[in-house]
Amino acid sequence: MEKETRKEIEELLKENKIILFMKGEPNGDMCGFSSRVVGVLQNMNVDFFHFNVLEDESIWSGIKEYGNWPTIPQLYVQGKLIGGCDIVEELFRNGELKKILKGTSMN
Repeated sequence: MEKETRKEIEELLKENKIILFMKGEPNGDMCGFSSRVVGVLQNMNVDFFHFNVLEDESIWSGIKEYGNWPTIPQLYVQGKLIGGCDIVEELFRNGELKKILKGTSMN
């Protein structure tokens, strides 16, 4: 990964307590998996920043390398990779996601 891409990813993580790297937009996504994660976060009334990887190929490939996670979407909370769609949904079902998000921008 290029230094510039790594720096941009690190800035996004630093500036946003909760960030979802996704395909598309929360209100008009292009990917069912991204839509499912957005649905979980909206269900929990979580304020989050999103980054549409479809608009930036370097971030799309860079975030996969950065987090050592091969798929999109990817949810980060306070700079830490939480996971993709299946993991976020499981954490939501078992109550762990609420604990992870405690102290962030949750309403």
